[in-house]
Amino acid sequence: MGSESRQAHWEDVYTRKSEKEVSWFEENPAPSLELIAALAPTNDLAIIDIGGGASRLVDSLIEKGFRDITVLDLSFAALEAAKTRLGERAAQAHWLVADATRWEPSQTYDIWHDRAAFHFLTEEQDRVAYVARLRRALKAGGHAIIATFAPDGPDRCSGLRVERYDATSLGQTLGPGFELVDTRQHTHVTPWGSTQSFQISIFRRVAS
Repeated sequence: MGSESRQAHWEDVYTRKSEKEVSWFEENPAPSLELIAALAPTNDLAIIDIGGGASRLVDSLIEKGFRDITVLDLSFAALEAAKTRLGERAAQAHWLVADATRWEPSQTYDIWHDRAAFHFLTEEQDRVAYVARLRRALKAGGHAIIATFAPDGPDRCSGLRVERYDATSLGQTLGPGFELVDTRQHTHVTPWGSTQSFQISIFRRVAS
């Protein structure tokens, strides 16, 4: 799926559905918050949430006092939903309508967080383009938190095929320059009560 098709798909999803009508909705993004807290000794670190959509992670980061938060998503409608929910607090984050495979980073980040965006990249050229942006945007010594469907997770989501990973295959896809420091399994419960198996891996940016 090309960039324009991806954008049209997600714009349609977030225009037709509320945040609680999508399978990936989390009332409390506890797994991500726990990992970010362990990696961020101060709230001065720069964090980017890739494919953040209407996620409530940004709400929690603002509440915890983080001062350099960026949310990137293909869908204008998704980001507008998050900004409307936050009200005046939305000004405490940066908002980017962009494709992570085409975006040109204008700054670097200490933490790159991606919950369930990367696994939608089923074409090699898109994965290569994503990793190229990750290499440019993540500071040396910074950490990438990437959550995808696990090998026993769904093979489709939102009508689209996905790639499933474990920590080893994800590390091989990212290539040199990323050192695996932690991985864990997570079972996500959808708003309608079904379960989905995720893996969440943390990689540290190292010289390559």
